[in-house]
Amino acid sequence: MNYIEILAGRRHSGGKTSRHQADGWSLEERDPEIIKAWMPIWEWFYRYYFRVQTEGWQHMPARGKVLIVGSHNGGLASPDTSMFMYDWCRRFGYERLAYGLMHGAAWKFPIFAIPASQVGGVQAHPKMAIAALQKEAAVLVYPGGAEDMFRPHHLRNKIYFAGRKGFIKLALREEVPIIPVVSHGAHDTLIVLGDLYEQVKQLHEQGFPWQLDLGTGVFPVYLGLPWGVGIGPLLNFPLPIQIHTRVCAPIVFERYGRETLRDRDYVDACYEKVCTHMQQELDELIARVSGSK
Repeated sequence: MNYIEILAGRRHSGGKTSRHQADGWSLEERDPEIIKAWMPIWEWFYRYYFRVQTEGWQHMPARGKVLIVGSHNGGLASPDTSMFMYDWCRRFGYERLAYGLMHGAAWKFPIFAIPASQVGGVQAHPKMAIAALQKEAAVLVYPGGAEDMFRPHHLRNKIYFAGRKGFIKLALREEVPIIPVVSHGAHDTLIVLGDLYEQVKQLHEQGFPWQLDLGTGVFPVYLGLPWGVGIGPLLNFPLPIQIHTRVCAPIVFERYGRETLRDRDYVDACYEKVCTHMQQELDELIARVSGSK
């Protein structure tokens, strides 16, 4: 299979070619052969462009369902995500089920939706996450979403989940451990100056014809490739900044089960536990990286 066919959303099955729906509402679009075809591209970026250094993979369970929680970095390109996928596949192969939850806005554009669905992307909806976990799959979630992805550059070293606790409820409901993953460097692949969402929203309400946030809830201004100055949640090409990632020890809560979802204080405490732990891990990673330079 060549990369033209990958991007066109075609695959061969018994001599026939079929086109993917690529809407994110199916677990069946994931194709190990297409993932395998992407690996040489990911490997080049991993080794030579981002020069990735990674650690902590002994914490990742070798099998079974797990909820992997990360902090989003680097705009729509989100290079630490694809680099994590490369690490995952070279350790666990192509057959071990792994799915990533992806914002609904991305599914409107075939250039994102087709390859994402083929490598395991699904709609960021509890229905899809639950279905994946019940298949004993790994699920990758970035709770902070677009606000995290485009957080201002001065917040690049902060864990920011925008108060979203859906991933906590998911872990409690499905009785699954959380494996945190933190990253340093990816948020320097573009420089987010600020977010003009509220200003653009007011213009839209006053009759400005375009909803330029594309449903993401952010309207960043950033410095980066290829635009120089990017305005809005446009796709960027990441700068060649070295990326460091750390897979952290599993977080296991005291109580699980659907009854815990009704205990708001408990859900809040679990959320704070994850945020605090991930911030500590990120701070330690940054300190170690800075000390080695």
